[in-house]
Amino acid sequence: MQRPSELRIGRVAARLRAVAALLALGLMLGGCLTQTYQRGYVVPEGALDQIPLGASQEQVLIVLGTPSTVATISGEVFYYISQRTEQTSFLPQKETDRRVIAVYFDKNRKVERLANYGIRDGKLFDYVSRTTPSGGEQQSIIGFFGKVFHM
Repeated sequence: MQRPSELRIGRVAARLRAVAALLALGLMLGGCLTQTYQRGYVVPEGALDQIPLGASQEQVLIVLGTPSTVATISGEVFYYISQRTEQTSFLPQKETDRRVIAVYFDKNRKVERLANYGIRDGKLFDYVSRTTPSGGEQQSIIGFFGKVFHM
């Protein structure tokens, strides 16, 4: 038969083991942090508002900086490309946002149109005009960038 002091010591030891297990569990769960990664061009807030239609290429370069890439097929277009992904602990990264800012210029190198393309529900979506492009060169270029950034 155990003495009362031995019973108390056994209970204290059991409680300490339970507390240690809870702390260990908390440390393991605390390691499940979600990290966000931003790749490519980050659009400064309000930058697109500083580029009116008819603005020069130089003004676009001053406001937005050097584009990620430039297309010269049927007019000149500056593309500013970015991607945001999240990763929780050891799980694979998951893409949460993809953006392509396209600045279209006319023959006089003045801004003709701005487009802010992203992925919404798995479809290409222009956040500026709220339209989904259909076919043609524009979609194939954006589709190419989507394939490049989708690792």
